[in-house]
Amino acid sequence: MRLPLVNEAEVPRAKIVFYLLDPNHRSGKSKARFFAAHGYATERWQQLAGALRTHASENEVVKQETTPLGVRLVVEGPLTLCDGVVAQIRSVWFIESGERVPRLATAYPLRQRKPI
Repeated sequence: MRLPLVNEAEVPRAKIVFYLLDPNHRSGKSKARFFAAHGYATERWQQLAGALRTHASENEVVKQETTPLGVRLVVEGPLTLCDGVVAQIRSVWFIESGERVPRLATAYPLRQRKPI
């Protein structure tokens, strides 16, 4: 299953600028280090927003969870970053109760498993 209404998916500027690309955010700083290392910057926040929409449109929903506030959808798969590196990414989207359009909640790289 793909993310519903992915072409209308919301990626708020604040979510990118003040969370995913903020090196001082308590829980976002490791994500900011990762994305910044691959060429993303707050001045061009739309570049990361577009990449995350593309990620959601090209990869499958691997988990769907209904909560009292709505539906949480987890998308996993490869994403070509702006520096050309391909990384496995998890993006999490939320559709609030009574709404139709998914909104980005978070995104981060998946850890690579090391061979035994």
